Amino acid sequence: MQYLAVLVWLAVFAGVAVLGYPIAARLFSRFRSGGAGFALPIALVTIWLPVYWLGKLSFGPLTVAAGLAVLVGVAAILGLDRGAIRDGELRLAEGIGVDRRAVAEAAVVFVAAFLFLIAIRSVDPAVHAAGGEKYLDYGMLRTLLRSGTLPPEDFWFAGEPVQYYYGGHLLAAILTILTGSAPELAYNLALAGFYAMLVTAAYDLAANVAAERDWKPGVAGAFAAFFVGIASNFATVGRLLLGFLPPGLRSSLAPGIEALPLSGEGFSYWNASRVITDTVDGNTFPTINEFPLFAWLNGDMHAHMMGTPFLLLAAALGFALYLTPAEERRRRLGLLAVVPLLGFFQIVTSTWSFPSVFGVTYLALALAPADPTALLPEPAAERVRAGRQRAADSLGDGGDRALAELERLLVPLGVVGGLVAVAGVLALPFLTRTMTGGSERTIALLPAAARSGVLELFAVHGAFLLVFGLFLLSRLRDDQRLPLVTGVLGVGGVAVTLPLDVLAFTLPLLVVGWAVLRFRDAGYETVLIVAGAGLVTIVEFVYVSEQAGPLRMNTVFKTYMQVWVLWSVGAGAAVAGLLGGAKRAVENAERPAFGRGVAVPAFVALLVISTSLYGGFALSGHFAGASDPTLDATEMPSWYEDDELAAVDWLDRTADGETVIVSAPGQGGTPGMYNWNSAIASSLTGVPTVVGWAHEVGYRGSEAYDARVDAVDALYTGSPADAASVIREHDVRYVWVGSAERNRYGDELVNFSDRAGYEPVFTHGDVVVYEVTAEELPA
Repeated sequence: MQYLAVLVWLAVFAGVAVLGYPIAARLFSRFRSGGAGFALPIALVTIWLPVYWLGKLSFGPLTVAAGLAVLVGVAAILGLDRGAIRDGELRLAEGIGVDRRAVAEAAVVFVAAFLFLIAIRSVDPAVHAAGGEKYLDYGMLRTLLRSGTLPPEDFWFAGEPVQYYYGGHLLAAILTILTGSAPELAYNLALAGFYAMLVTAAYDLAANVAAERDWKPGVAGAFAAFFVGIASNFATVGRLLLGFLPPGLRSSLAPGIEALPLSGEGFSYWNASRVITDTVDGNTFPTINEFPLFAWLNGDMHAHMMGTPFLLLAAALGFALYLTPAEERRRRLGLLAVVPLLGFFQIVTSTWSFPSVFGVTYLALALAPADPTALLPEPAAERVRAGRQRAADSLGDGGDRALAELERLLVPLGVVGGLVAVAGVLALPFLTRTMTGGSERTIALLPAAARSGVLELFAVHGAFLLVFGLFLLSRLRDDQRLPLVTGVLGVGGVAVTLPLDVLAFTLPLLVVGWAVLRFRDAGYETVLIVAGAGLVTIVEFVYVSEQAGPLRMNTVFKTYMQVWVLWSVGAGAAVAGLLGGAKRAVENAERPAFGRGVAVPAFVALLVISTSLYGGFALSGHFAGASDPTLDATEMPSWYEDDELAAVDWLDRTADGETVIVSAPGQGGTPGMYNWNSAIASSLTGVPTVVGWAHEVGYRGSEAYDARVDAVDALYTGSPADAASVIREHDVRYVWVGSAERNRYGDELVNFSDRAGYEPVFTHGDVVVYEVTAEELPA
């Protein structure tokens, strides 16, 4: 039956993508592929938007059917020839062509990526609590499927709506309903779907960027898919190379980092995601620098992962804007009209990445060949041009060019500011709820001592930096390269001494990238290079101070995934450009120059090998000794107690949409977060508990969370009146007494069997679930 579920999901994905293709073809009419690789993400956003709004009244299969009907209607309006329909014929509208090869490429990439992730999840399918956010993600999916309206009730804070950005989980719930899947299978199937959408989008965008530059699109797409789906940072190859150094030199270069033997003995897939650290007052704090393969191998279905295909959809819209000439003002405005809708979707899905949706739009407008003033109403555009001319006349020679460049910065800024405002209005109910719920987040300046070191930055971003450095140099004339290299070395030396190590890498990318876009031979791949460099730079100066710390751990975590995704597409196109230039040099029998001849293929081969080592070690260890494959997310590891799982299964079958339970809070100590028995019942069923994991501190503030923790502790250890107060306030139906409760309260745990109003309705080993009769409790 699980193999059948895989086929059902593939069939649903195919059907939804077919409906999304006319929309993609309209938006991306200048793309070689017609936007085939974006048909599925576009279709899913089109379904999601009406479901989100209608869901505030009622959420369920009928709501999803309404969202699907909207997609069908939009696809018909944009994709069918209405004149032919009046004549009784059914054919595609003019301008909706189907490039069968491009569609086939997108389909093959999607299916291959989907099945690859299915294979990975099938040997480690469990949503266990250790080392990640699976309890949060699975609980979000389950509570959405139990909910009758949106937003759903918070399964870790009963009686209150979720404060978390749940849009991606809502999309997973929509797919679960469309496919008729059981939630325990849907988790891993949806996870594979998000991964496949990301890889396919990267392939399609890179291929189209390369085609526009007369490079081989298949090469660009393949490398982009590799970088985003398989490649890792340099941490693993760096540890291997350390093994060849003398111990003294090794410890001075990389203190505290163990060398990795060629056999891979002692390898942990986890280490490569914890390279960059923050050091303040002698204390070292880790950050999280994930890349896609690590994230999907770890198996969370987290917001920063689910938002990635839609970030690339925003980048594709930016590319469509970049390609559209100024005289096609109506089309450019039509493309811009889609951006706030996508931005709104991203706010609810992955709030951390919604600024990048608008950032890449801004760069596309500012760096496109088209005059940005053409976006303005003609009277406003005329006033801007006249003002520029008057200022240029007063400035003399060169003034007009300088003002034109300034205009390129400011006009798109105003346009994108308006788009942000529209998206903010659409998302106002969500933002109001999440921003006024007691969250303790603030924007803070990063202490200079905490900034990343040059070796850390190279370990994380080195593969991209090498590709982009070589690529940008190849865009310059021979007489410009030596001065540029000298300047970069000088900037790097100054940056490291300040300390502003990040500028040694990103400042050249930003300055040279912007310059070649404006004055030399560069295309949209360089826009993506600039976008990623900007994000890397920002997190070295500011961060979000919050409960999910310490320091900028979460800021690096959520930002670096966006950088990896954008840079993967840029690197795929750049590699295609480098290889194309090398091939032409050999064919023309030119004297090999910088970046040409046999050096480039050798460089690319070494790059692929070095960034593949992590995947080789990680996947071989992942599949070694695997048991019978399954996609059941509740097939838990051996450290889970059967008694507790049996109780979870009973609750899942027994609870209805009104059920509330009480269980031990996951607040530090015992049981704490990331423990298998911490809020296990609510996390694995979506049935809300009075207070769960301490993640809620980040959503609601410590005062609200601690008050509930104190009340629940009193319920389990205090008087009958203390317990009755909590039960009546939160309309508790079941009191859970299992491993977490016995460990947290020990001898102080009351025996509810001795109290009136508590009937044991489930007993299995050491787990007892009591049903409460509120009328029998003390007043």
